[in-house]
Amino acid sequence: MGMAASQARFLGLTARKTNVEFEGQQVNQQRTTLSNQSANYYNDLLGMTVPTPPSVDNYTKTVYTFEDGALSNTITSLIASPNGEYTVSYLRKWTDDFSVVAASTSIVTENGDGTYNVGANKLRDLGVAIPDNADNFEHDATGNRTKYIGEYEYLQSMTPEQIDSLIKEEQQYLALLNEKYGTTNSDWLVRYVEDTTTGKQVPYFYKKDDVTGAVYDDNGNSKSNIKCYTVGSTTQTEEVKAVTNCKVEKDSSGRFINITLPELDDDGNPVLDDKGNIVYGPTYSLTTSTVTDQDAYNDAMNQYEYEKYEYDQAINEINAKIEIIQAQDKNLELRLKQLDTEQDAIQTEMDAVQKVIEKNTESSFKTFG
Repeated sequence: MGMAASQARFLGLTARKTNVEFEGQQVNQQRTTLSNQSANYYNDLLGMTVPTPPSVDNYTKTVYTFEDGALSNTITSLIASPNGEYTVSYLRKWTDDFSVVAASTSIVTENGDGTYNVGANKLRDLGVAIPDNADNFEHDATGNRTKYIGEYEYLQSMTPEQIDSLIKEEQQYLALLNEKYGTTNSDWLVRYVEDTTTGKQVPYFYKKDDVTGAVYDDNGNSKSNIKCYTVGSTTQTEEVKAVTNCKVEKDSSGRFINITLPELDDDGNPVLDDKGNIVYGPTYSLTTSTVTDQDAYNDAMNQYEYEKYEYDQAINEINAKIEIIQAQDKNLELRLKQLDTEQDAIQTEMDAVQKVIEKNTESSFKTFG
């Protein structure tokens, strides 16, 4: 190989080596960028909060109750005072056997004369007195009512005095209905059905607007069932708040076992005796039970499951991104090894060409020496 050819080859190898080194620098820069991205993802993983399942203990509490005749009382708050007494709030519950409750709905028949029936029973205005006339009552010689003979069959077994008593009872029903449903005295109709077990007549109430406003077919029957109500039992509740000067006894474990409440006046203040001392009622035994708010616990568990799903999704997404980065880095690593191998080969060839150039130079100096 001549001097010129050797030098040209050397320059070409030098340029090629420079390109390989530059590409290697670029590959290293890309690997550094990938490494930074991977580190950021790992930092994200470290910064994530692992969802914790709720503990049922956090939704369980000790409840104290005491009975006062037909009243069941659940203590909702016990606040100690410096003098050893307590301020107590409690929820009072009782069963009201004279309450309006929903009953089965009914098909109502329109009679065409402004009156309505449910089956064979004619509806009448609730709480309205039966007119004292010949169509409704037989009378004695002095004009007093002796017997009901009108169209309401369930009244025919009653004396006039019993009918008057029934009307007064209906007026109490009317007050209950008006209070519960915001209606007025003219807004209710009633029918009676005999209870085959007790033999008593049971009242069933209908809102007049529901009856008169219903859609009726050609036979006079309502096209849909109409709501009906009757008298039954319901649980009533009343909250008694912040009763002061209560005395509470504990056992050796610190559990409350007895409570004594002061007598209260109509304004809810403690009653005082002639000497200005608080008058206390009887002492009640406290029953201890553990109650879990299952609905709140279930809500917390649902929230945990949702957060865990989001956490797992985020983990999977980050891991997938890290796997892509690792695959890219592996490819760059392989490329860098190829460049190292190529650089070594170029360097070896450059060394060989350098020796040729040196020999050519030495030979030239000898020729002209």
